[in-house]
Amino acid sequence: MKKIYLAKAKSQIARHNTIRDINKQIVLNYVRVKSPISRADIARETSLQRSTVSAIVDELQNEGFIEEIGAGTSTGGRRPTLLQLKTGIPVAIGVDVTPRLTTIALADLGGNVLDKKVFPTSGDLGYMNEQILTNVGAFAEQHRNANLEVGISIPGIADPDVGTIVYIPYFGWSNWDIGSQIERKFGLPVTIDNDANAVAVAELWFGDERIRRTRNFVMIMVAEGIGTGIIIDGQVYRGEFGAAGEFGHMFVGENAPVPCSCGRYDCWEAHASEKAIVARYASALNGAANPSIDIDRLIELARNGETNAVETLKASAHYLGIGISNLIVGFSPQAVVISGRIVRAWELIRDEIQVLAGRSIRNELETPAIVPSALGDDPTVLGSVGLVLANKFASAGN
Repeated sequence: MKKIYLAKAKSQIARHNTIRDINKQIVLNYVRVKSPISRADIARETSLQRSTVSAIVDELQNEGFIEEIGAGTSTGGRRPTLLQLKTGIPVAIGVDVTPRLTTIALADLGGNVLDKKVFPTSGDLGYMNEQILTNVGAFAEQHRNANLEVGISIPGIADPDVGTIVYIPYFGWSNWDIGSQIERKFGLPVTIDNDANAVAVAELWFGDERIRRTRNFVMIMVAEGIGTGIIIDGQVYRGEFGAAGEFGHMFVGENAPVPCSCGRYDCWEAHASEKAIVARYASALNGAANPSIDIDRLIELARNGETNAVETLKASAHYLGIGISNLIVGFSPQAVVISGRIVRAWELIRDEIQVLAGRSIRNELETPAIVPSALGDDPTVLGSVGLVLANKFASAGN
């Protein structure tokens, strides 16, 4: 799933028998990132021969990756024909499992969601198998002539190399074989990864332009828990058995408002996750229970100036900043991306986070950019789709 960086494309052009495969990936990624773009522009920017580019473009068109969209502006000669990704045709089924909801999304090469089904996530594994297989099967049947693949993002530990779900702590599920069930029943290739890693992939492919051009960053996903995706040299770092990035369990302070999923009260998740934020707000109201208050409602209250909600978010941002400062010390990334519904309150929490993060850097070093995600409220859905698209683009020349 290695991403091709266009700034280094010239140095990636091979000089031996693999030249066509690598150059095919380069051409496809130029179209993906810089469309609309002409054959001449691709040839000029890559230093490839125009005839080589034209042959590769023809091949990519035949395979359904790209399409012509009309003529561009002339600079003195014949008007160039412009190219873009071929969208509107389903190529990916994303299966996004979260503690509360599971989403099955059908998407095209551009990451555009064409259709989706949503149902409550249950602790009953038999029910989950039935629901996922039914919905994936329905999409596969509706688009039986499409070249579909499946991406699965889960809130736990996955081993993408062997395609297994090792453990989902929220439900206590071990060795869940839903991926192999999909492959056996429908014959569709399946890629599985931790939800934070999947969102990090989505940031690489669909995020803000400055993040798409960043080679080293850390993505922090604030949700029911806290997940981190680590991008090093344009690739997700997963560690052994896919278990890297479990920073939600690092120590940031004692006496958290809720227990972590591991049962402790000193973890980052226990202090700065959505459930911690809501519990902290309830405490600010002297423990008054209000079932209508969830993270969405709390953020809206804060944006409207409700004092307890504002102070709750700032206190939570303090702990979020402590964790970020630890990650900056450990990884020295170019950027930190914060994802999840919390970014709706970015103007309220930004300064607190920046202050804490700045304390961790020696005076002579530049503080990494700390930015909100541009992926919206459902980044894990796009993450599950991104797992498929990254595979498709990486294998286009193979």
